[in-house]
Amino acid sequence: MKITVQSIGLTPHEPLESHIDKKVSKLETFYDKIHECKVFLKVENTSDRSNKTAELILAVPGDDIVVKKTSETFEESLDLCVDTAKKLLIKKKEMA
Repeated sequence: MKITVQSIGLTPHEPLESHIDKKVSKLETFYDKIHECKVFLKVENTSDRSNKTAELILAVPGDDIVVKKTSETFEESLDLCVDTAKKLLIKKKEMA
């Protein structure tokens, strides 16, 4: 699976990139037909502290799986995305 990270308005530091790779790579254990995963990181323009948005787009046969979460840190947002994507992948596998 190819993992692409795009960040809007920031440069992801090394620990964040390795966190992304580690978390997203685990998704393949739940569904082995993932072609590509695009990760988008963005700081929302709000005064709220929960302004770090992570979006996952998983390219799978059929419809792509898109998950978007916002929280106080990119790591937390990414973890929420991966958890949701994991549930969706398991559901997709069961229906196949």
